[in-house]
Parts: sequence; structure tokens; C-alpha cells
Amino acid sequence: MFKITIKIDGMMCGMCESHINDAVRRAFNIKKVTSSHKKGETIIISDTDIKKDEIEQALKSTGYRILSVDSSVYEKKGLFGMR
Repeated sequence: MFKITIKIDGMMCGMCESHINDAVRRAFNIKKVTSSHKKGETIIISDTDIKKDEIEQALKSTGYRILSVDSSVYEKKGLFGMR
């Protein structure tokens, strides 16, 4: 699995977070998406890696500006952080 962290400029409130999350869910088959307007970021957990240009295309209609996209391997931790 992959953890994709997207830095986004322009999110101001919870509704902005919802717009981003909805756009991501419509565009990709993912496990989880969370956004934080305070941190200015969206985190996607997915079985497949998603390329930066695909993310930019999916979020273009939302009006928010993508500052960076970072992808890393994600390992779900077991109960109490044990594997």
C-alpha cells in the first residue's frame, strides 16, 4: 500500500476538506482519504501508487493549488503498533 501526501494551498475550512476528499474519491479507487485545512494537506492511502499528474488532473476542477505530492510505502500497524 502507498501513503500519498499532497500539500494544497487554498483550503480554509471543513467544507474545503470535503471538496478535496470527494474529488479524490470520485477519481481514484482508494482505501482512505483525509484532509486538513490547518495543515494544508491531504493524505491518501491506496493499494496503488497515484502519479502527481493524475492527482493534479483530478483536483484541477476544485480550484485549489497543489504545492507538492510525496508518495511512500505504507504499512498498516497491527494492534498497539505491533506487527
